[in-house]
Amino acid sequence: MEKKQLVLIGNGMAGLRCIENILKEDSSLYHITVFGAEPYTNYSRIMLSSVLQGNTSFDDITLNDWHWYERNHITLYPNEIIKNIDPVGKTVGSEKRQVSYDKLIIATGSIPFIIPVPGFEKDGVMTFRTIDDCKKMIKISKRYKKAAVIGGGILGLEAARGLLNLGMKVDVIHLADRLMNNQLDHQAAGMLKDVLNNQGMNFLLEKETSEIFGKERVEGIRFKDGSEISADLVVMAAGIRPNIELAAKSGIETNRGIKINDWMETTIEDIYAVGECAEHKGIVYGLVKPLYEQGEILAKHLCNITTDPYNGSTLSTQLKVSGVDVFSVGQVNTSSETKAISAFDEVSSTYKKILFKNNKAIGAVLFGETSAGPRLLDAINKKKFISDKEKIKLMQPVNIQDSYAACLGRKDHVCTCNNVTKGNIIEQVLSKDLQTVDEVKRYTKASSSCGGCKPVVQELLTYIKSDYFQETMSVHHFCACTNLAEEEVVREIQTRNLTTISLIRKELGWSQPEGCDKCEEALLYYLEMVYPEMDHDESFLFVDEKINAIKQPNGLYTIIPQLYGGAVDGKQLNKISEVITQFQLAPALIRNGRIILKDVSKEDLLSVWKALDMKLFSFSENMIKSVEADSSAAALSLAKFIEERTEYLKMPHTVEVKINGCQESNQSLPLKDIYIVGVNGNWEIYIIDRDNFSTELLTVSKTIVDGRKIVLSLIQYYRQSASFNESIGKWTNRIGLIHIREVLFNKELQNLLLARLVEDQSIRKKKIITSLY
Repeated sequence: MEKKQLVLIGNGMAGLRCIENILKEDSSLYHITVFGAEPYTNYSRIMLSSVLQGNTSFDDITLNDWHWYERNHITLYPNEIIKNIDPVGKTVGSEKRQVSYDKLIIATGSIPFIIPVPGFEKDGVMTFRTIDDCKKMIKISKRYKKAAVIGGGILGLEAARGLLNLGMKVDVIHLADRLMNNQLDHQAAGMLKDVLNNQGMNFLLEKETSEIFGKERVEGIRFKDGSEISADLVVMAAGIRPNIELAAKSGIETNRGIKINDWMETTIEDIYAVGECAEHKGIVYGLVKPLYEQGEILAKHLCNITTDPYNGSTLSTQLKVSGVDVFSVGQVNTSSETKAISAFDEVSSTYKKILFKNNKAIGAVLFGETSAGPRLLDAINKKKFISDKEKIKLMQPVNIQDSYAACLGRKDHVCTCNNVTKGNIIEQVLSKDLQTVDEVKRYTKASSSCGGCKPVVQELLTYIKSDYFQETMSVHHFCACTNLAEEEVVREIQTRNLTTISLIRKELGWSQPEGCDKCEEALLYYLEMVYPEMDHDESFLFVDEKINAIKQPNGLYTIIPQLYGGAVDGKQLNKISEVITQFQLAPALIRNGRIILKDVSKEDLLSVWKALDMKLFSFSENMIKSVEADSSAAALSLAKFIEERTEYLKMPHTVEVKINGCQESNQSLPLKDIYIVGVNGNWEIYIIDRDNFSTELLTVSKTIVDGRKIVLSLIQYYRQSASFNESIGKWTNRIGLIHIREVLFNKELQNLLLARLVEDQSIRKKKIITSLY
């Protein structure tokens, strides 16, 4: 199946997170092209304030470096702005090139709001949005010492803290009567102002700028009340607005942002939007967590994977300023429909307020002590009923053994932005003896994006180091040669384009360069699944359907005639008998409906193939081992069909199939993996867990054609999603029969699976694994 062309406009966090998820779900679907307006690879924009404050470096905030784009065969055009979209011709164009697309994602983000006052264009007036902005502010701070930041929201305060750290005196100008007025009530905002005042910031509240004065360079700001201040640098951090100009002129419907539905689709087919430029049900999100949620859902949608629609996000805020703990979520101002409980401790400088509606938390503000933040966010997201007794408990300090982090399951996510579970963090903390949140962030990426989960990470770290923590590391390594789990190894093979076993062991730091018995077979399987067109298995000799064999450990070869459904006619039997006699072969073995000729020397191979003149069964471990059928014509026909369509294909585990054309009285289910039986004109299809002797009825197909499609799409879905050496019965138990039905009964997904099966087999058939002479 030829790859489709996917174009992403915007090299920022939301768009690239969507691309990362697409690569994780199915890296074979698209050729990906990315246009970025900046001359850099993908980086964490929200961590710029940490760079400005001196807490991290530019290299540390890089999310995907140049090698990542190369490894994943992604074409990146940096510093190149798309000027037009042609939805009819399905092309996008910059000043340098035109590129065609099958699917287009717009992730143009937002642009800073520039207050249109006289003097805004003067030298020394700037915004804080990009790496170049950050570098410019650092450079200016070395020459000038008086800065003014317009905007007392999150970005403005974080920029002000950075400028203070750079040695500048800073005035923060805010139009509202309190800082962070969209996230904090008056009490919390007043406490925040006092703390930041003590750090050296000066605040001018309820001030409206009328003019930025100076000659060519800014010298100060004049306000509408007639007062003024001097300034060598003015940073506008008064808000952002969605960057929708390109979409609007291309005919895509826009409002405040680009209008999208629950699947991130715009009003034009095959064009999608995610991130700060997108508007979902009237809301434009400017925080990273909702943007990542959008990217994850869009990735599944583009990979034809069933998923829940996007229903919007609950917003929470964590201020990234050293020495200040502030948490805000949901509604923060009381109304006639809400009830609130609050607690203010002037001695310890802490404040908590939680708003309720119909005994459900709908918002909260925490200052100074924010450990209850994750628990409150969870309660608000899940719309939990909270009794009066539980409401009081929310205001009290939490014992570490009863904390939110302690009560999470190991599979629950601590950092949803980077898909980090509690178990991931526990494994890293225990194996590497991590001591700080920064160390956890470095090894797991937890809290490295929006930072909102930092309190949970700290809480979990404290819990792990306490006497109450009794858990141990779970042993789930791929093999003894690595600490990586199976899914991590597969992900690295895909994302880093590791194409050989030796390369995998080298790049992933195998402790044993030669590997072990367990990893050799597993790595070979995953390589053949990820790269079916490449040569991997040196033990399997294949030239064509009549010339193939399996190399034995003793250097001799095994040949298996292809006997569909386990049925052999007299002519075939005579040929096999004559070959055994002529070449003095060992007695033939009969296993699972197969006649196996073993111990054929390399010198005799060509002669044996010529004498047999039969289609051969190219069996190796973890394939469809056999399809047994009774003597009915319908069963034999179906068996031949399944075997022909699955020849040469590797499976996660050996698969055995049994077909009966009709149900006999008192007939018990066979000890196979898939059982198909004709009953009253229909075909019943069963999946059998042979280890636990349990049976699941997958479906009843009314025609043999429908039955064929269900069985083949089942086999392909199993190939794509099961772990190595996981039987089809165990796989069914793990992911659930209901989920399997949802996938197979979806006609679009079924057709996609069937097409992938044909493609994989075609690639395998065309491949000559080795030449004999």
